[in-house]
Parts: sequence; C-alpha cells; structure tokens
Amino acid sequence: MKKQMVEKITAMDEDFAQWYTDVVTKAELVDYSSVRGSMVIRPYGYAIWENIKDALDGEIKRTGHENVYMPLLIPESLLQKEKDHIEGFAPEVAWVTHGGDEKLAERLCIRPTSEVLFAEHYKNIVHSYRDLPKLYNQWSNVVRWEKTTRPFLRTLEFLWQEGHTCHETEEDAHEETLRMLEVYADICERVLAIPVIKGRKTEKEKFAGADYTYTIESLMHDGKALQSATSHNLGTGFAKSFGIEFLDREGALQPVHQTSWGFTTRIIGAMIMVHGDDQGLVLPPAIAPVQVRIVPIAQHKEGVLDAAYDLKNSLSSEVRVDIDASDKKPGWKFNETEMRGIPLRLEIGPKDIEQEKVVLVRRDTGEKIEVANSQIEAEIARLLEKIQHGLYEKALAHRLSETRTVQSMEHFSETLSAHGGFIKAMWCGKRECEDAIKEQTQATSRCIPFDSQAVSETCVYCSQPADELVYWAKAY
Repeated sequence: MKKQMVEKITAMDEDFAQWYTDVVTKAELVDYSSVRGSMVIRPYGYAIWENIKDALDGEIKRTGHENVYMPLLIPESLLQKEKDHIEGFAPEVAWVTHGGDEKLAERLCIRPTSEVLFAEHYKNIVHSYRDLPKLYNQWSNVVRWEKTTRPFLRTLEFLWQEGHTCHETEEDAHEETLRMLEVYADICERVLAIPVIKGRKTEKEKFAGADYTYTIESLMHDGKALQSATSHNLGTGFAKSFGIEFLDREGALQPVHQTSWGFTTRIIGAMIMVHGDDQGLVLPPAIAPVQVRIVPIAQHKEGVLDAAYDLKNSLSSEVRVDIDASDKKPGWKFNETEMRGIPLRLEIGPKDIEQEKVVLVRRDTGEKIEVANSQIEAEIARLLEKIQHGLYEKALAHRLSETRTVQSMEHFSETLSAHGGFIKAMWCGKRECEDAIKEQTQATSRCIPFDSQAVSETCVYCSQPADELVYWAKAY
C-alpha cells in the first residue's frame, strides 16, 4: 500500500523539478490559477506561512518596529524619481492603464516593492531628528512579471514583509541593516531549521537603488542555492530624490539614512527543498500546522475512537494535533501523514489501549517508539525538539559536504559540473570576471561571507591579486 501511494511522487534523484511540483500539489500546498505564474495558496500551505509569519512578526515587533500598510498602486512619475531603482525593476513591472472604460492620464504600477511609497510618506512626517528613527514594516503582496515561474520560488504575485526605516546617521542605518539580517538568519535556523551563510552581495547582485545589500544564502537538496532573505542599506539616495530631510541637532537640514529588508513566501520553497524526501514534505515542528496526527488502528472496534479523541483533547493544549478518523485504511493514512510532513504520527489501537500505551512514529527517521500513557506528553515534547534540532543538523551536514574550495577556473567548472553545491573561490572585485564566470558556468556570486578567509592570493578567473572570498553556485 505504501509503495503504491509513494509512487505518486516522482523520486528526487530521478527528476528533482518534477518531485518539487508533485510535493507542492499533492501535499495540497498550492493549486494553479488561470493567470500564468500565479498560485492559489491552499489552507495547508497558508497555515505554514502563517506560522512563519507569526514567528517573524514577533521578532520584528520585539526590535521596535511598527506594522503599517501602503497602497497597492504607484504612479509612474513617483516610481521614476529614483533612477537606479526604476531601471532595476522596469523589466518586471506590471502596469494599470485603464480605470473602467477610461484610459488613465498616468499609468499606475502594481507595486513590485514599496521604497518609493514609503519615501513619499516619510517626506511628509519626518521633520526633525526627534522624529527619528522611523521603524516601519508592512505585510503585503507584490507583483513582479517573471518570465519563468515555479510555485513559491518565483511567481508573478507573492506574499512578503518589507521593512522600511529612516535613521539619523549612517551608523544607525548600518546597525539596522545588520540587525534585521540577524533576525532573518535566526528565523531560518531556529524556526525553519535551514542553515544559512550570511554575507554581502556584490555590486552586480545588490538591490537596485541600495548602497549595499546583505543576504542569507541556503543550499537546496539538489545542490542549488537560494537567496533566503535580504537586508539593504539604501544610504541617502531615496532621501535626496524625494526630499526627505530633517533638522539635525545643530539646526542644519540633513537627508535621512534609510534601510529596507524583505522575507517572502519563497522560504516555503526553500524549506521543501532542504528537508523533503521521496515520501513528500518533512516539516520542522516549529512551523508544522499539525505537529502530531493521531491514527486510530481498528477504529471500528469498541472504545478505539473514544480513546483517540480523548487523547486528542488532552494533547491539544500542548501541541497542534489532529486525528484521522476517516474510513480509509491505516496504510493509506500513514502515507498521507508522511506526504504532508507531519512530524509525529501517534498510533493507538485495541492492544495499545489494553497495555496503556501508544506508538509514536517520527517523520524524519521513521523510528517507532512505544510510550506509556503517563509519559505521552513529555515524550512528544522531547521528540519534537529532537526532530527540530535533527533537521537543522542534517541540513548543515549536507551544506558542509557540498561546499568545495577551488583556485582555478578549470577546477571551478569541473567541480560545479560534477557536484553542484557551493564553491568558495577568490575574486578580484571586477565585474568583468564575475560576468565571465556566470557566462562560462551559469554560477552566480551568492555572497561575500562575513567570516571570510582567503583560500588563495589570486582571482579564480583572471589570476590577478584578490582580497575577497566569494560563495558561488547555480541558484533558483
């Protein structure tokens, strides 16, 4: 029965892209909509996003930020005020040209991001150093007209949060940029069990309109990288374009220093590809909509369903628990529970009731543990913590084993072709070398890591002196 059920999901090693599509659809995370590249986020997928959102929103508020909401539509003239910004987003912008039957006098952009909206607002409310800092965040949707799409990873419309802040000094903005990157890294590692590399983007890869961009990068099961979140120091570029000025402590007008930072639903795609297996999803307990599923065995026998529901009621105050009391066979229920990535399965049948015990089955390892009724709550708590930690350690071990150091382009190309994964190599800082590496290998610079250590003295491409270590990879 299990084999028949599992065959519905393509094996990862056979076709990873098809495996991913099978998982997101058959585990009922998404459905496709009538608009190309858009997705319906189904209740189970949205529940995962809500749990991630709640964890991140708590940290955003803990660091002193307030939630706001900005309009969906941006006038074209407003978008064009910051030259680098509009040039960076122009290929992805969707435009509204008509209101009803009337052609608009000015096109309206459906927000691809909200820097200009926040800048326009900050101009109206920031006047003195006493008004600073302004620490705002919004949860919203954005639209980017992508050519190639895949559920969660790259869609025309996606959900995210975007923070936008104003500061008195460059030092304050710098601290904010780093602080929020650390918040993102903590959410990824502690909540999603995804290990990340923290670093700075190259000039080529930084956010359009930013002075510099910090990033956290993660490695998927198939050896490709994924940018998991970014934090940008915008400097004073937007402030000067929009006239966001304040009277400083000496009474002189100064432009504010700004930051922006974002975290999106693509992190669900990362979680799927980091932890999933040939049976489907593997969810970290911290964000699993259901942490324990109770499966009654021989539920037609007297007392079994009553015992299962009593157990559900007693556990519901401690964990997110549900029960599969459908008429389907236990084997089908086991497979369905596995496909949906539920961390623990709890089996209870007539013999278990008689012996005053249950059976717990771990999704991550398949291990079965018999547990006395008196120890159920304590053992579930212990196992959920162990699963959470184990998923992180397994993902970290995978990343470390798939990270390799090279010192020549020949070795670079051979290593990437044979193994994929992260490649650590020195770079001279020239855009020409970065472009050439991508053209020859399809690998992009992922980040210049904070904990950088030189692995040679010369650039991997041009053999000229090099000071910066870069992580390279093919990426989503």
